Amino acid sequence: MATMTIVESSVKPGLMAFQASTEDQAEVQELILQTARWLHSKGSTQWGRLLKGKDDHNLGDAISRGEVIIFRKSEGLPLAGSMILQQQPSAWDRKLWGLNEADSEPGTAVYLHRLVVDRDSTGKGLGRELMQWIEQGIHFTGKDRIRLDCIAGNDKLSEFYRQCGYTYIGETNGYNIFEKMLTEM
Repeated sequence: MATMTIVESSVKPGLMAFQASTEDQAEVQELILQTARWLHSKGSTQWGRLLKGKDDHNLGDAISRGEVIIFRKSEGLPLAGSMILQQQPSAWDRKLWGLNEADSEPGTAVYLHRLVVDRDSTGKGLGRELMQWIEQGIHFTGKDRIRLDCIAGNDKLSEFYRQCGYTYIGETNGYNIFEKMLTEM
């Protein structure tokens, strides 16, 4: 199994990255739900299943595997953001990316899910800084690309991913899929 190592815990002065622990789960879940409620208020159906209590990416298991990264200004302060970086494709990823269910080979991709920024921190470039940190602040043994998706109708988010250097691969099952090759560290 591939490993993930935080090589630079500072995202920017005053903001640090940590691997989430089980003690962080409720706070991460609330931050994700906060974003899902905001998306819903804007008319988006993205993450709508979360509002119905369905967690397709199983946050608890992702924390147990060490795949959830949280961002804080300092220990004890509220979360500024979080993300899931899965090193094995989930059933969701396999469906979107056309991967064979029986294939036991883990592949060379990391799957980015549930990138969220505290609503009080939006519009200040933090999302872009977190996307840059993925490329510079963390190392994935045996992985050479990041993959992500968003609902096809979310043009603003799709454009954000393009501006962050992700290549639009196409639309699958109503979702835009994107990929970015990682550079060697």
